[in-house]
Amino acid sequence: MEETISLRELFAVLRKRLWLIVLITIIAATVSAVISFFVLTPVYQSKTQILVNQAKSDEQLYNTQAVQTNIQLINTYNDIITSPAILDKVIKELKLDKSAGNLSSQIQVTSAQDSQVAQIVVQDTSAKRATDIANTTASVFQKEVPKLMNVDNVKVLSKAKVGESANPVKPQPLLNIAVAIVVGLMVGVGLSFLLEYLDNTLKTEQDIENILELPVMGVITTIKDVPKATNVQRPDLTARVPQRGETFGS
Repeated sequence: MEETISLRELFAVLRKRLWLIVLITIIAATVSAVISFFVLTPVYQSKTQILVNQAKSDEQLYNTQAVQTNIQLINTYNDIITSPAILDKVIKELKLDKSAGNLSSQIQVTSAQDSQVAQIVVQDTSAKRATDIANTTASVFQKEVPKLMNVDNVKVLSKAKVGESANPVKPQPLLNIAVAIVVGLMVGVGLSFLLEYLDNTLKTEQDIENILELPVMGVITTIKDVPKATNVQRPDLTARVPQRGETFGS
């Protein structure tokens, strides 16, 4: 026999265990907020833009074939920027206590489609250090790339500034809390249905009718408050018997 569950029953399960769903959601949001604000280290981002071009004259600059060649070489320039040939000099100049591999993981070089402009993006736990790394990397690349390739025109279009990276890019507390709320709701709802599925006890007469398909003949109610028997005042059986010569009331 196939069992079907109506929407009313689903909502009944959610309403029945609403406290559990709310509790799990609050716990998830609280944990996420504590980790985002007090545990994770803020990461700042700084970026600079450079233009790499092999042409010196305007005629060559706007030559379609030359521009296309420069665009295809952007990926090569990106690899050069994050190579030890450039980063070792950046580390030496800034006196950084890290290797070229570690510094490379902090640097991302991107370029827009069909563009000769490359963007150097640096992330670091210090806003000033991120700015210094971005500017120094662009400067070292501008000096060293003519020695490595036949490129004679590298220009820095915009330098990184500390003011641009005053706010950390990671972590994002509000986003983390929102994700935690969604995850908490999903876990709470899933756990509610799981507990309902594992609960095979009969609690109401409707459960008997639905599961056993038997009519309910009678219901024994639970009597919570039973009135106590009232105390009847009994006569005093210890009254003293009057002695000879005594009368009642004397």
